[in-house]
Amino acid sequence: MKRRRTGVRKFGIEPMSDSALLIEFGDRIDEGINRLVQAAVSRLEADPFPGFVECIPSFAAMTVFYDPIRLQRSSGSGTAHGYVSTLVTEMLRSMEENVQPAREVIDIPVCYGGEFGPDLAYVAELNGLDEAEVVKIHSSQDYLVYALGFAPGFPYLGGMPASISAPRKATPRLSIPAGSVGIAGTQTGIYPLETPGGWQIIGRTPLALFRPEQDPPVLLRSGQYIRFSPIDASVYNRLAGGRG
Repeated sequence: MKRRRTGVRKFGIEPMSDSALLIEFGDRIDEGINRLVQAAVSRLEADPFPGFVECIPSFAAMTVFYDPIRLQRSSGSGTAHGYVSTLVTEMLRSMEENVQPAREVIDIPVCYGGEFGPDLAYVAELNGLDEAEVVKIHSSQDYLVYALGFAPGFPYLGGMPASISAPRKATPRLSIPAGSVGIAGTQTGIYPLETPGGWQIIGRTPLALFRPEQDPPVLLRSGQYIRFSPIDASVYNRLAGGRG
């Protein structure tokens, strides 16, 4: 894989298929790297080349999908991959250094513990804390949405303190309710759909993260930040009852 340098950092480009390429900006979970990913996605979506289909961002990379038939390239310009790689390289080299996108924080109400968070007591005991301390720590951070995946709208969040980390369950649950907030290692996330899963469940939000009837169908997007706000069961039930 060839390595090129922008004014910000190195990046690498390699083919994913005959209609997609992968641009890697690093090999670790890092907010600075992810900001560059988000900036590159925004730049390409704002000024797409002919044949561009979409960009999918992840922790430290983005995948660019394109339609080879719609590329406006001259004969003798080489492969579709080489042509798109050149376009993307030129775009990245023209980006400004020290990209600082606007910080958008989304409030996510969460009812912690009890029937909504059956693993809260375990997480607390594991870390030598009481349940209230776990809730305070978990809800005192802004979490970057690094990527969406696993299920439609599932946010992979960064920034959780190691003081409340917990391993995945040895045996995953067969069913986890939609809206469940879980911990796995030093990551936290929200299940948008009822699904099997092995994360430690500490709470649940009444918000619908996956809304197939709406456009866009997901509540969150990568590059946003979220903040968890503790609520009690009565508020949860009221908000859940008003869910569209």
